[in-house]
Amino acid sequence: MKLVEYLEFISYTKTLEELWAGHTAQMANYGFDRLLYGYTQYRTATSLGDPEDFVILTNHDQDYIDGFLHAGLYFHAPMLHWALENEGAGSWRMISALMSDRSVSKKSREVYEFNAKMGVTVGYTVSFNSVSIRSKGAISLCAQPDLTQDEIDALWAEKGREVLLMNNIAHLKILTLPYTAPNRALTKRQREALEWVGDGKTIQDIAILMGLTSATVEKHLRLARESLAVETTAQAVLKASLHNQMFVVEA
Repeated sequence: MKLVEYLEFISYTKTLEELWAGHTAQMANYGFDRLLYGYTQYRTATSLGDPEDFVILTNHDQDYIDGFLHAGLYFHAPMLHWALENEGAGSWRMISALMSDRSVSKKSREVYEFNAKMGVTVGYTVSFNSVSIRSKGAISLCAQPDLTQDEIDALWAEKGREVLLMNNIAHLKILTLPYTAPNRALTKRQREALEWVGDGKTIQDIAILMGLTSATVEKHLRLARESLAVETTAQAVLKASLHNQMFVVEA
């Protein structure tokens, strides 16, 4: 897709699945065939929050996902730390310079060695602008195996503004689409009960509106809190809202 066609596609897409399929295909046209997008709204000074609350989109193979994400290597990745401290695009050329520094931690070197083993060595990282100190989003664009960093840097010099714009727009669109983290899915009844709470209704009001007993409404809200891993119903409403799981237009 040309830039205008891509922007039209992003504007009208209604699901994460559709957006991600189109975005990965578009990035492949520029030589980036493996992408890893991550976003958190629960960042603190010492943590990125519960990994189960991250928005994660990727087309890397399962072996890479298991090692980099599920085994926790991501937290020590040099480009992730660059993304936390910077905004914009960063060439992976800087990783070689970092690895020559003797002060680099053992964990960071393990990430470097794992990525080298998996063929994840050439590419760019885009760190998105944040409007909150608790939020951060970034995407790693890994180049296809037959390209060198010199070739990707040359491509970026020519097309980088285009690629950066597309990723920024995709990121902004992702923030508007419903996302359900693994083990965080709400049932229709749980979501409906939270929506009524969000509208300021009491338990008794919700029971009448849903045609249920107060005890059943309390049960749906308790299960919603458990699904979202929060302690209070107010926190459940907030988390469900942040992930666009409330007031969703049914397909």
